[in-house]
Amino acid sequence: MRRGLRFVPPALLLLTLLELAVFVLVGRAVGFGAAVLLVFAASLLGLVLLRREGMRAWRRFRAAAQAGQPPGPQVTDGLVGLAGALLLALPGLVSGAVGLLLLVPPLRRLAGGGVRRSTERRVSSMVAGDLFGPRRVRVYPGAPQPAPTPAAAQRPAEQPPQPGPAIEGEIVDR
Repeated sequence: MRRGLRFVPPALLLLTLLELAVFVLVGRAVGFGAAVLLVFAASLLGLVLLRREGMRAWRRFRAAAQAGQPPGPQVTDGLVGLAGALLLALPGLVSGAVGLLLLVPPLRRLAGGGVRRSTERRVSSMVAGDLFGPRRVRVYPGAPQPAPTPAAAQRPAEQPPQPGPAIEGEIVDR
């Protein structure tokens, strides 16, 4: 069993308790019927958005594939949109609020960047290049060099280079 999976049952229990506590607090503030109606309306909106986000993600993926562009940005944006709509469709005020936040464009881009970085760490650089296109990197002149070879070790010691301005570039693994 993976290390992270052992925390799933306690996390789900805590999430359920949090949802119940928030529902009770909102129910006391606006009334039980209004709280139930709010949860029902949020779930209905989430179901409508789930269908819309799924169709939108599929169309953008197909358009990128037909244009010969890397589909990664469309896939990550679609995944974040689907996750937001799914969280909104789940009955609960906390999950609905998080789902709504994931549908706000600046937060959606931020979450999409996190999904991209996570994906790039888990797949090979060739697959990441196929998904997202060339990666942009920043190289600093004077960065630490690899360990010297035995022939280079006999030369007199040099002063370590000082960091200079950044040089931006793209890595293309082909």
